[in-house]
Amino acid sequence: MMENSTNRSFLLKNQEIMVVALLYLSLAGAYLLVVPAAVLFYLNLRWYVASSVERGFMYFLVFFFFPGLLLLSPFVNLRPRRRQIEV
Repeated sequence: MMENSTNRSFLLKNQEIMVVALLYLSLAGAYLLVVPAAVLFYLNLRWYVASSVERGFMYFLVFFFFPGLLLLSPFVNLRPRRRQIEV
């Protein structure tokens, strides 16, 4: 009887550890990949037309998600768009 109780307790602890590990992995993935990708998309859309308050918010986002932006930076091209010259 005692053996069955110990086994059940071990399985519960194991499941709890897996849930916590998955939670940490999902939060780390969101912080390092998902949200910084959304921030880069937002910055690319609004950089040249943002008001001063919005620009301050952009600087906050870059400061807060800097590790993820640093991870994604080799894959991003934020050069200005080529101008269309009409003749």
